[in-house]
Amino acid sequence: MGRGRVELKRIENKINRQVTFGKRRNGLLKKAYELSVLCDAEVALIIFSNGGKLYEFCSGPSCKIIEQTESGSKQFQLTTL
Repeated sequence: MGRGRVELKRIENKINRQVTFGKRRNGLLKKAYELSVLCDAEVALIIFSNGGKLYEFCSGPSCKIIEQTESGSKQFQLTTL
């Protein structure tokens, strides 16, 4: 039997929210890495915590993805939910 769905709403308890953020952040970073390896894709992931701390993942050794975006040398499709 599978897991139940998690209701998407803000976690009110600060400690639980921080723990969940850390676990989900690590999961996103792992998925970004897997996508870059399996599909030979250039992947950039930027996450800001509620406290303003920056977490990032870049698939290339020099991570030129962000530089290419800023300089306009490549056209990228931005997808939002």
